[in-house]
Amino acid sequence: MSEKRTKMLTLWVTEDEHRRLLERCDGKQLATWMRQTCLDEKPARAGKLPSLAPALLRQLAGMGNNLNQTARKVNSGAWSGHDRVQVVAALMAIDAGLERLRHAVLEKGRDDDR
Repeated sequence: MSEKRTKMLTLWVTEDEHRRLLERCDGKQLATWMRQTCLDEKPARAGKLPSLAPALLRQLAGMGNNLNQTARKVNSGAWSGHDRVQVVAALMAIDAGLERLRHAVLEKGRDDDR
């Protein structure tokens, strides 16, 4: 993972200079193009993720919704410590399963690229 950017540069240009910079960046984001050009950075590989079926997307959205509701309930303090421990254990198991799923999807995407 790359280092987090913490510094911002401010550069004043004329309308004409701005237009010329935008023309040169060939539709890329200007800041990205300037980093690539000025710092000799290599562009990040734009990996194409496999498309997902709408039914699967709906199911994942519903799971995310349930997870948000659970997090709100856990954070409200309405559950006992024992209940919260059980929920956290279940969430860790879900996280591990999602991580396996993520790796499988990424592998499928690499296979599709070949």
